Amino acid sequence: MGLKLDRVIPWGRSMQEYVRMFDLKLDRLPQAILDCGGGPASFNVEMTRKGYKVVSCDPIYQFSADEIAQRIQNTYPTLIKGVEANADSYVWQEILSPEQLGQVRMAAMQQFLADFPLGLQEGRYLTEGLPVLPFNKNQFDLALCSHFLFTYSDRLSEEFHLASILEMSRVAREVRIFPILNISGEVSPLLQPAIDKLEMRGYKLEIRQVSYEFQKGGNQMLRVFPPV
Repeated sequence: MGLKLDRVIPWGRSMQEYVRMFDLKLDRLPQAILDCGGGPASFNVEMTRKGYKVVSCDPIYQFSADEIAQRIQNTYPTLIKGVEANADSYVWQEILSPEQLGQVRMAAMQQFLADFPLGLQEGRYLTEGLPVLPFNKNQFDLALCSHFLFTYSDRLSEEFHLASILEMSRVAREVRIFPILNISGEVSPLLQPAIDKLEMRGYKLEIRQVSYEFQKGGNQMLRVFPPV
């Protein structure tokens, strides 16, 4: 069955957040970047303006900008209430309150919505999703996955995680996944099994600390390098 929009919780992040989550160096960043499960983030539009080639994949892109915008409006109050109820789970340093968080996220999503129709026409937003991607081997220099793999360890199986990482590694020369925590704030129980199986296949992996931390303890990403 296809994706149902009423089961999606859209929550988009900005380019600035991506830069810190994935420890991106804009002065020496590879040109071809894939964003898996990008949702309504503004990363694609902001990076495109800077001259980078970014393709974002997410099944949510099968819906129109108006439909996604309405879903954002419908779920926004619930998301903010959830953050308020679990405020102790977050680091309130740069973002100082749930209200400010909402403003930051909404600003990113508004940028996405304004760009989405043009991005669809230009092929920057594609409806495919993990664990199967419609790209050639090494078509991208870097594949990113934010707040999807490992975050939803309770919903996505170990097999799904491994297949998704293998697929991203097929189409990109490097994969970065952030964070390595599940949605409850614990290191995903699927992380070590994935690392073990990938290392057995000859992949090189690194857990790197980054400068971004909003979810407490969520300041590490997983880097994956396919066998040469």
